[in-house]
Amino acid sequence: MHPRTMGTRRVSRRAFIGGLGVTALATKLGAPGLAGAQTPPATPLATAGPISIYSSGATLPTDTVTLKWLENGTGPRTVFMEDLFKVYHQAHPNITVDYTHFPVPKQQELLAVAIQSGKTPDVFQLSPQFTGAQVVQQGWVAPLDDIIPDFAAWKAGFPPNTFFSGVNVFGGKTYTFPITTNKWLTTALLFNTELMQAAGYDPAKQPLTWDEFRDAAKKITQAGKGKAFGFIIGGKQTDRWAQIVANLAEMAGAAGGEFNWKTGQFNYPSDEFLAAIDLLLGLKSDGSILPGSLQLSASDARERFPQGVAGMILQGQWNIPQWATQNPDFRFEIGLQPVVSRAGAKPMSYGPGGANQRWVGAESKVKSVAGDILHYLGTEAGQIAWGVSTQGSDPPLFARAQTASASKDERMQRVYQLCDQWLRLAPSPEVRNPDAASVALERRAVTPDFGTTVQGLFTGQINDAKKAMQDLANRSSAELDRAIKAAQAKGAKVSRDDWVFANWDPAKDYTEAAYKALP
Repeated sequence: MHPRTMGTRRVSRRAFIGGLGVTALATKLGAPGLAGAQTPPATPLATAGPISIYSSGATLPTDTVTLKWLENGTGPRTVFMEDLFKVYHQAHPNITVDYTHFPVPKQQELLAVAIQSGKTPDVFQLSPQFTGAQVVQQGWVAPLDDIIPDFAAWKAGFPPNTFFSGVNVFGGKTYTFPITTNKWLTTALLFNTELMQAAGYDPAKQPLTWDEFRDAAKKITQAGKGKAFGFIIGGKQTDRWAQIVANLAEMAGAAGGEFNWKTGQFNYPSDEFLAAIDLLLGLKSDGSILPGSLQLSASDARERFPQGVAGMILQGQWNIPQWATQNPDFRFEIGLQPVVSRAGAKPMSYGPGGANQRWVGAESKVKSVAGDILHYLGTEAGQIAWGVSTQGSDPPLFARAQTASASKDERMQRVYQLCDQWLRLAPSPEVRNPDAASVALERRAVTPDFGTTVQGLFTGQINDAKKAMQDLANRSSAELDRAIKAAQAKGAKVSRDDWVFANWDPAKDYTEAAYKALP
């Protein structure tokens, strides 16, 4: 879940399809059409750009109604959603979608208030303080099985490895689905070409080592003379600290990132995590981080970066179409995140279930409308429209939609290649043992969590990194054990052994065959 900055309407993205309908676009991409249950009717109810609204078979209200939709982020994705809801209103003039979106901290606050006051939005995106298991257990969300039309056929149209117990399926019911893939680089190195060239590096050709990363940041800062610094981070968001440290550490050899699936232990006090923290602290001691970064959200940092205030930022591919559209004169490139050594870099893992899930409030009075819109977002027609509109800023789940999303920018094509090269599907206790989903329902967030701990080390509120990370690992492990015991007490057949995958190879995708090979 990463916020975006608001973009302008993009003539270029719509010029790409040249007036083609979605089915025609699929044919243009070399596809034989939209297959099986995902084939739309011949005549759309309304069309604008890449978006065409068809009848899903939903029984919609005939009176005037409003659906409230809340999510985090801004940028290409939210512009697409605004466009979608306008076209949907053209198709159904009696239905209006009240669509609101904010950066993560604000959306997190609003969602918590809405839930506590019993005014949960009709459709919403979870913010970091809530888990899927939690909102299901509390009865705040409704399953999609009876909301989305022709549900079984619709669900069957998704790629393999999309739906998992404990991830988006609970108690045999499907509560959400990913609109986008989570096989993406959340801490890619995006850099100002001019500033980086002056420092003598080109991370688009080969990744920087950690030493080179620090050196480049120092050189950019020195040359900037107070106007440009080496690095910028959305330091107000604790999740950014967590993501950056975990990814740096994993590529350095901390298998699994935060959790080692082979040993069943948390990696927080490992040498790799401590070294990644030291790297960030080194940037701080060098004076290479833009002053005031701790007051910036991820979207704030993203918005300031094209202004030339910093040479490097560790974020994701979602910036590419946004900056290309909003800042056409800004010269930037993208490459792999810094690595300890180019020869010894290790792949990163990603979990099953995708990203950008939306949930339907249990008390919603317009569930049929929610189901109709979500049906569209989970069809190939909707996925291609998403991909064309966002140009890969949030990579769609379906393969042909990904092809469409990367067609206009060489940098985006490179990102997909990097994802294939450096990302591997990790194992999941919930997939191995459905009863493990009961543990997710019992599990509570530890306080302070990983991101807050790293942020505290950076600000100096916490002084001993090794002690703090060992304490975090101890608390996290104890909470996992407690949640397992609580689930066992309620009848779940689960143990800590379900979190240990002896046959896991971090360099390979953990496939169905690997699960079957477990003892």
